[in-house]
Parts: sequence; C-alpha cells; structure tokens
Amino acid sequence: MMTRPILYSFRRCPYAMRARLALLVSDTICEIREVKLVAKPAEMVSVSPKATVPVLVLPDGRVIDESLDIMRWALGRNDPEGWLARGDEALIAANDGPFKHHLDRYKYPDRHASDPAQHRHAALELLHVLEARLASQPCLRGDAPGLADAAIMPFVRQFAQTDRAWFDARPLPHLQAWLERRLAAPLFSAAMVRLQPWQAGDAPILFSDRESQFLS
Repeated sequence: MMTRPILYSFRRCPYAMRARLALLVSDTICEIREVKLVAKPAEMVSVSPKATVPVLVLPDGRVIDESLDIMRWALGRNDPEGWLARGDEALIAANDGPFKHHLDRYKYPDRHASDPAQHRHAALELLHVLEARLASQPCLRGDAPGLADAAIMPFVRQFAQTDRAWFDARPLPHLQAWLERRLAAPLFSAAMVRLQPWQAGDAPILFSDRESQFLS
C-alpha cells in the first residue's frame, strides 16, 4: 500500500524541474525515481503510456502526468509562499508554446532540421517580453517569486545554457539577474539533486526540502 506519492523524474528536463520546485516549496514529501530516458521503467509506462516525465502517482492510484497539473496539485495542498497567487496563464502559455517551439529548434537543430540562428532570434524576441516585465519588478508577478517564475525559469535556463557566452552578452540585464537569483536559490539547488537511475527493487529515496536533504 503506497503511503506517499511517487515522482518519476529526469534531472535535466525543464518540465520535471518545475514540478520538483513546486513539490519542494509545498513540502510535499514523495518518493523520487530518476528515469533514464533511453530505458524508461515499465512501471512508469504502465501508469502513463505517453511515457514522458514528470509523472506523479498518488497513493490513491491517481496519476498526474502534466507538469503544470503537478505544480497546481502540490500548491493546492500547501502553498506557504503564495505561489498560486503569482501565476500568469498567458505568460506560461507563451513559454510552453512558441518559446518552447523555438528553443527546441535552436538547441536541437539536427533533430528538427532547423536553422538554429533563426530560432534563437525568434526565442530572443519572446524573452524581451520577460525583460520588460522584470524592468519594473524583481519577479514576474511582483516582488516575490511565484508559479510563473518557477514554471518559466527552467526553460530560460535551458536557452541560456545552450550558448552561455552569447546569452550573457545580450542586452537583457533584468532577465539575466532574475535567472541568476533563481539559480542561486537554495530551493533550486535542492531540486537539482543528482540521483542514479531508478530500478525496481531499489530502496526508496524520499524527496523533501524539510531538512534540505534526500533520505534513502
């Protein structure tokens, strides 16, 4: 009988990253199972046939396999920092739609047979919207981080890391400072724990920021 949720995750996946951030900030203790994408565990595929991370299996058997739904579920249970009040549906939709489209074709041109320079430019234009927002406030919805910041930051990070020297040279001072603050936060460090790929029979690893550690 399950007593805690099980999270199937992949450390570098931005969708899984934002789910982990919400689980941590909501103090939702769960068992974390790191997935090797080229050898996805049958246990994950059986509960979520689309076989993409993140997947959260609840103790009652319900399965949540969309990252934003995981975030909202966790924060709906416990939202000590008021993240839900600082969401932005339109901003998140622009990130998950057009920005992610261009990000993929910039980062993986061989996979998409794309012109990376063209898609980098298009993605950069979308980042100027965030830059304008952050010029007047430290976070995307005011003075403190919230759902919008956590949902969007992993994708901005991925864009920046594709060519960090080029990104750092862009005239995006407010966005760059916002990204650095988010990456330097203890919450992000806790979310980026390195784990070995899970295999059936492994001892459970509990994922929690209660003591900023991961307990096997």
